[in-house]
Order: sequence, then C-alpha cells, then structure tokens
Amino acid sequence: MIELKSKAEIQKMRVAGKIVCEVLETMREKALPGISTWELNQIAEKIIRAAGAVPSFLGYGGFPGSICTSINEVVVHGIPSKKEILKEGDIIGIDVGAYLNGFHADAALTLPVGKISSATQKLLAQTKKALDKAIALIKPGIHLFDISHAVETCAGEYKFGVVKDYCGHGVGRELHEDPSIPNFGAAGTGPVLKPGMTLAIEPMFNLGGDKVEVLNDDWTVVTKDGSFSAHFEHTVAVTEEGHIILTA
Repeated sequence: MIELKSKAEIQKMRVAGKIVCEVLETMREKALPGISTWELNQIAEKIIRAAGAVPSFLGYGGFPGSICTSINEVVVHGIPSKKEILKEGDIIGIDVGAYLNGFHADAALTLPVGKISSATQKLLAQTKKALDKAIALIKPGIHLFDISHAVETCAGEYKFGVVKDYCGHGVGRELHEDPSIPNFGAAGTGPVLKPGMTLAIEPMFNLGGDKVEVLNDDWTVVTKDGSFSAHFEHTVAVTEEGHIILTA
C-alpha cells in the first residue's frame, strides 16, 4: 500500500533531506585520492549525528556502515573499509540516508576521483541527466512508469546497461516503502501519482551490460562484466503543484 504524507510530514522529511544534502556536498570535497572509504563513512556519520539525526543505513538488515561507498564496478551497497583507498581515475557512488523525527530521506551521487576517462564522464553525466529528466516529469496524474521510461530512454542514447535487479522506492516512515520504481518500463502504465507520495528515484547505469551479482559479503553488488557503474538518487515529494526535491 502506498502511503500518502501530509504537508507537515513532508516538511519533516525535508529537514532530514537537508542533512543528507549536507553530507553529499561534503563528500564532493573529501572524495580525493588517498582517502579511505572508512574515513568518508566517519565524516558522514559525524555530520548526521551532529544534526540530531541517525544514519538510516547503519544496522539496516545488518548493514555495517553509515553510508554506502561503491567504487568503480560496484553498483550499490559497497561497505566502507579502512583497506579501500580512493585513487586517481576511480569513481565512487555514495548513498546516504538520514532518519529524523520519524522520517527518512535518501539520496546518492557518483563522484569522479581526480581525472577520469571521457567514457566514464559520459556515464556519470547521462545517469545524472536521467535522474533530472525523471524528476522533471513528476506531478499528480502521471503514471509511475512514465518515470521508469524516461530513465530507460536516457540509457538507450548511449547503450548503457540499465540495472534491472535494483530500483527506486517509496520512502518515509520506513527507508523502503511501496511503490518499487524500476529504471525501465512502458510509459502510461503503473500507479497514478498523487499528492503526498514520497519517492526515491535512483537511476543506475553501467558502462557495459546490465547484469549484476552480489559478492560473498551478501551486500556488495557489482557488474558481472566488471564495467563501471553510476548511481544518482533524490527523494522527491509529489505536491498539488508538481513536486519538491527533498534532498536538494
């Protein structure tokens, strides 16, 4: 069942979203060659707790980190580690959630570490473009899979692999709520959007094929062909007028 939030509840999510935004902006400055993903995790957790919030991911299903740090071929759910040191030419997906006053907000971005290849630059730019195009559509009355179709179309422009095994989702009192929001689908299908829906939209594109697998830690998702993967995400509320990005 899709839960609709009141304007007061959406405002609470906006406050959590600002904390997530602050973490991601800090990660832009800190994700440099030589830093470990464990250090990035510590910085992020400090910001979240200093704001009076709790990291949404820490302990969720047993996840050991406060953020997900997904390097290169890691699609999502990378676990922060002291042994994992960023180097020039890497890309890192950083996924952050904050829980405050009974509500979660969730967002992610993929950052270049120093100078990256032109093909990888295109991957990051197009995945971010897919997020922007999908969000631009959001308003009452459109179908959920209009969002999915917009994302898939962006991937098709460059024949990027669209990750099908993982998807966006509703978010609010729980970190993952209905509906599931795949990154592929037919326009004009799926549930109709209504004011009060709060959605985490998150395109995931691979430089190669769309197949992924989970490593032995039961968390880390990687591309099967070893190609680089990019992931961008925002939490968005559907409003009477259109939408608000709660993690901007």
